[in-house]
Formats: sequence, structure tokens, C-alpha cells
Amino acid sequence: MSMESVAWDVMYKSSHTPDDNKTRRADRRATTRRIGGFARPHRRRIVVFLALSVLMAVLTVVTPLLAGRVIDLITDADSSAGGAIVGLAVVIALIAVAEAVTGIGARWLSANIGEGLILDLRRAVFDHVQRMPVAFFTRTRTGALVSRLNNDVIGAQRAFSDTLSGVVSNFVTLVLTLGVMLAISWQITLLTLILLPVFVLPARRMGRRMAGLARESAEYNARMSTQMTERFSAPGATLVKLFGRPDRESAEFADRADAVRDIGIRQAMLQTYFFSALMLVSALALALVYGLGGWLAVHHHLSAGAVVSLALLLTRMYAPLTALANARVEIMSALVSFERVFEVLDLEPLIQDRPDAVDVPGVGDGVSVRFNDVSFTYPAADKVSLASLEEVAQLDSRGGTTILHHVDLDIPAGKMVALVGSSGAGKSTIASLATRLYDVDSGAVTLNGVDVRDLTGASVHRTVGMVTQDGHLFHDTVRANLTLARPDIPDDELWAALRRARLDELVRMLPDGLETIVGERGYRLSGGERQRLTIARLLLAKPAVVILDEATAHLDSTSEAEVADALAEALAGRTSLVIAHRLSTIRAADEIVVIEDGRVVERGDHPALLERDGRYAQLYRTQFARA
Repeated sequence: MSMESVAWDVMYKSSHTPDDNKTRRADRRATTRRIGGFARPHRRRIVVFLALSVLMAVLTVVTPLLAGRVIDLITDADSSAGGAIVGLAVVIALIAVAEAVTGIGARWLSANIGEGLILDLRRAVFDHVQRMPVAFFTRTRTGALVSRLNNDVIGAQRAFSDTLSGVVSNFVTLVLTLGVMLAISWQITLLTLILLPVFVLPARRMGRRMAGLARESAEYNARMSTQMTERFSAPGATLVKLFGRPDRESAEFADRADAVRDIGIRQAMLQTYFFSALMLVSALALALVYGLGGWLAVHHHLSAGAVVSLALLLTRMYAPLTALANARVEIMSALVSFERVFEVLDLEPLIQDRPDAVDVPGVGDGVSVRFNDVSFTYPAADKVSLASLEEVAQLDSRGGTTILHHVDLDIPAGKMVALVGSSGAGKSTIASLATRLYDVDSGAVTLNGVDVRDLTGASVHRTVGMVTQDGHLFHDTVRANLTLARPDIPDDELWAALRRARLDELVRMLPDGLETIVGERGYRLSGGERQRLTIARLLLAKPAVVILDEATAHLDSTSEAEVADALAEALAGRTSLVIAHRLSTIRAADEIVVIEDGRVVERGDHPALLERDGRYAQLYRTQFARA
């Protein structure tokens, strides 16, 4: 490694110094054991990689010695030495070829080990995050979570691709180089080492300053990234335009970009000062070697070849010395990255399948849903999230307000039950419990008489389907959004579902039909079209239980009528739980349950509840009569 490479590498490592408080809190032994678990599948390649690293270190030391021998043969002025000189030159060339081949092999192994580790870590984190409850995603900042899959995973990967090989090869290179230099001239070797603190100590101080600038720059970059992410989304851009804020947004972005520019200039100048200092120290050390070594050579205490060998070895000694001096920074940085990844992996999902969980029984004959004395409070933040993912100092350990109080609800197979009530009464919470997005605090939710906590999550989600009011779609094709539950479904079934959802003609008119991209969150479609597409997706999933959570809440009359027809197809013959403010849907229910403050206050069919003249009749007069 050249002195120039060392300079930039040291600056990078120093500017990425980990938080000492965080590193002290972690259990290093446990982290190391877990790292070993991820490294175990790659152990053969790691061994070969380390062997190649040692071989490269040996070859690094051999070349300067051969070069010195060539100089000695030249200075001897013996014409018979020509053949030996040519032979040594050939050997030097072969060593150069061997170094190149070994370097390519080591880099190939390094890339395979590093990328393999990235793959393993990313898959582990991604699979684990998918098992987390919805409460986790409602609290976590998406950007912070994505950072764990990108920045921290790559930082952990450096432990194998850079740090591991660097420590081994640099240590071997340093030992061999020092041994050879001491054997040639211990006086010159000791004098050159005196200059090392002149470089290492300022490097560490400079590193702390660079670390502060790097953190400050990262903060401003994060703010810019957040602003771009929010403002460049379809709803964010619409909001900015509607409220006439483009100029103000541009000014805010420019302020943050200006701060990043100023920090970048300061970083560039610090790097330049550091680089210049390193080159100066290197030049002074070389001057010492040439001066003292030349004086000794003139007085026949040292050969000219030895002086050249010492000079070449010196240029190769500072690199491993400096790298090993910063090895702790590298190791701590890698461990912190691993700890941040493991922090996510160690967050236990609140909802997990029990070891003896079974599938929902008797699905073919219809599925009944029962809420038996159910009470529920949304979990506290420290139960479902991490402070670092929410970007707060400490998570709130206090529980929330109880949402549901001793709710009893029975939905027989094939029947429709409607939930009505004020906003915030707990209706959507009931829907979430039926789909087991959350678990109850007390009581039980059952499907065909079996507690959902005793059922496999996969079978519950196959059995219970839900259409929400936002009609969420991925930025993908119509086909991909439709086949989310059944990826291999044939086209004839796709078109049949679209026809039943009153959407087939629209899709046929799209530029690429089923392969048309619907845009972020489906914003290229109207609200009614998005809802009908989610209904078609539900029809293809064929759940035995359908939950509609205000699926027509934000639609105009025309769209509502079209969606209502599609909903009729979706609900036919299925157990249904409908949450709606629309009279047309409510009136068709076999039973209407009124929820207020998390309690069942009324139940019955539409005529009976109107006749009772209670809370339902009040809602009807103030809200439903306008439908």
C-alpha cells in the first residue's frame, strides 16, 4: 500500500470513529460469538484469504531486498555480474506477477466473503423485520430502518473484507519489515521510528476533528434526504403545490445544502493538511535513510544496495504501522455496525406462532369469528420499537389508554356484522385484532372456535382478508399488485376478478394492460379505481372472512356506487365484518353493533335500532341520513 493510500485510508477510518459510550455498553464477547456464527459458512474462504494475505506480505518484503542486491552488483563494476543482475530482474518481475495474481485472488475472495456476509445479514434483517407487528412500523422511521440494511450492514462487512485481512497482513508485513531492517542497520531503523509519533499522534487528533465534521455533515445530509423523500412523493409534492410553498421549500433546502458545502470545504482542507503532513514525515524519514545510510556507505559501514533496500522497506513499513495504530478504530467501527444490526435482530416480535400452532380448521365449511370478553391497549413503545429507529433519546415505557373494554362480538359463518360508532371508538382496532395484527390483552378472538393465538399466522392471513380505506398499492404493475397473495395465478382468473370488481374495461384501456405501472401508492389511478383494484386483489386471495374498514369513506357518489357493486361480489357467501359510515352497506348487515369508547353500547338490525332511538338512531339522523 502506498503512503498516499494510507493517508486517505487513515482519514476515512478516523472520521468514522464509533461512539465510545455505545461501544462500552455492548457485550463484546457475545457480539464476537454472533459474528462467528455469520462467518462460519465462509470459514474455508476466510482461511484461504488470510493465507493469501500473508503471502502478499512476504512478497512485499522480498522485492526491496532483491532490488538492493541488484544495486550492489552494479556498484561492484564486475562485468561477470551481468547475468546475475538479469536473473535478479527476472525474479523481481516474477514476484511482481505473483503479487498481482495473489492480489487478484485475495480481492476475489474478499469480495465473495464480504458480499456473502452482506447477503446473509440483509436477509436476516429483512426476514426478521417482516415478522414484526404493525405497531413496530407505526413508530419506526423508514429511513432509519433502511439504513440498518444498507450502511450498518456494509459497515459490518468491512470487518471481514478489510479489517480482518488488514490486521493479519499488516502485522506480518510489519514484523518481517522491521526484522529485515534491523538486520541491515539497527541504527537507521531506530532513528526512522522516532519520526512515527510525529505522524500518528496528529493523525488521531485530526481524526477526532474529522469525526465531528462527519457527524455534522451526516446530520445535514439526513435532513436534506428527509426533505427530498417527503416532498418528492406524490402526496408531498401535491401538498407543497396546493399551499404555494415551492420558494420557501427551495430556500430551506438551499440552507441545508449550503451547510453541507461549507462542511465539505473544511473537510477537504483538513484532509489536505493531513496528507501534506504525512508526505512531509515520509520525505524526512527517507532523507534520514539516504543521508545517514549514504554516509555509512561512503565509509564502508553499509553497502549501497543496503541503503536502497532500507529506503524501499521504509516506504512499506509506515503503511502497516499506521494501519495497525488505527486497527482499534476499525475493529470498534465494525463491532458497532454489527451491534446495530443485532439490535434489530434482538427485538422480539410481539406476535409469534406458538410451537404447536395449527391451521384454521374447517375453512371449507365457512368460518365464524368470535370476540369473547376482549380488552386491549396498544403496546408501549419500548415493547415494539427501538430508540435509535425512532431517533429519540429514550423510548416511552408507559402503556397507552385502554381502547377496548370487555367486547363481546359474534359473527356466524356466512353472516355480515357491521360496526358503527364515533371516530376513535375502537372499530378499526377490532378489525386489527380479527386479522391478528395485534394480540388481545385479555379475552380471546377465535376463528371457528380456536383462539387465533393457537393458529398459525399464515393460515389466519389466508383466511381473513381486509380492504382498508386507503387502498394501498405498491409502485409496481397492475399484475404484481393483483397477485400479491397468489403469484402464479393464470390470466383468465385475473381478468375474471377484474370483471367482478368492475375494473376490466379500465385495465384493458391502460397503455400496457396488466403490465402498466400504477405509480407510488397507486396514485396514477383514481381513488375509486384503487379501491376496486384492492377488491379484485381480495377476490383473487379468496379469504373465507372479509373485513371492510371504511372502504368507501373517501369516495364520491359515482365511485361509491361502483365500489359497492364490487363489494357485493367480494362479500357474497363470506363471513363479513364491515366498518362503514355509509347507510347502503350498513342496512344490508345481519347485525349492527354500535361501539363507543371501546364498548358495545347497542346491537341489533337496522329497524330495531332505529326503533330503540338510541345511539344508532342519533348517528343515523346526523350522519347516515346524508348518505
